[in-house]
Amino acid sequence: MFRPAALLLLAGVAASACTPLRGHQGYILDADLINSIQPGVDNRASVEQVLGRPTIAGQFNSGDWYYVARDTRNLAFNQPKPVTQTTLRIRFDQAGNVAAIDRLGLEQVASISPSSKKTPTLGRERGFFEDLFGNIGTVGAPGAGAPGGP
Repeated sequence: MFRPAALLLLAGVAASACTPLRGHQGYILDADLINSIQPGVDNRASVEQVLGRPTIAGQFNSGDWYYVARDTRNLAFNQPKPVTQTTLRIRFDQAGNVAAIDRLGLEQVASISPSSKKTPTLGRERGFFEDLFGNIGTVGAPGAGAPGGP
């Protein structure tokens, strides 16, 4: 019925559906360019000329620039997971000269898992029928007038 070539093609297509997808996000690291930056010699302008604008500038301390590169991998429809991450942090002194260069790795990736699809609140948990019929009897009867009236 089926030819061996057709079965082989079908098996190849089925196997290729499960291959991991690789991706790269962020800055493309060039070791020669990074090594050319020297603390005490370079300043903000020369770093920007060599490496370009940073991925992130420090929020609390404007003396830090971050260049982030991440390689990810995912199978089928799963969320991408980081395989490697390199964060290059360049610290500047008050005069704008390079003070230090640090390389950080995958330990900087934060794993966040939300508890559920709804925000937890304090108080009692109300069910469907309590939400639907909970107002019955709490509102004054029609024509009864305002509470505490004459």
